[in-house]
Amino acid sequence: MSDTTVDQKTSYDPANVVTSETVVIEASPTLVWEILTDLDRYGEWNPFCVKASSTLEMGAPVFMSLVNYPNPGALLQGCEYVCAFEPERRLAWEARWHEDWPYAARRDQFVEPVAGGHCRYWSTDAFLGENGVHVMRFCGPWVKRAFDDTAYALKAHAEALHAQRMGR
Repeated sequence: MSDTTVDQKTSYDPANVVTSETVVIEASPTLVWEILTDLDRYGEWNPFCVKASSTLEMGAPVFMSLVNYPNPGALLQGCEYVCAFEPERRLAWEARWHEDWPYAARRDQFVEPVAGGHCRYWSTDAFLGENGVHVMRFCGPWVKRAFDDTAYALKAHAEALHAQRMGR
């Protein structure tokens, strides 16, 4: 008999997931991965996460400065932990549940190869557990906007870098 107990602190509910727009990037998955993992340069292209640092090893902290969309001009400081690192496929980090911060979440960024040597990119943020519904209600719309802005900025940056490297 299997254990079907659900941890109410970190359970997954698809209703509490933000998904960015999916963009087709006319650059290779390798180049897009290079950009996503070069955290030191996020401030050059990323309109949401303007500063990040991490070794990107599994379980390593990712320290971030995020634009506070509901409060323009302010930055939010965050620390999440790497929970997936699949080269040229997926990069993810999570905010773990803790009594002092009972708002567990997981952000995944996906890169998918497509014909012609290009790729698709999108990201998700799952607000987990019994508090996920509240986080979704209050933060979902602006997180969606931030993730869409990031997807389009990544597309523009990767395509410009690709053109530059191709000598165009």
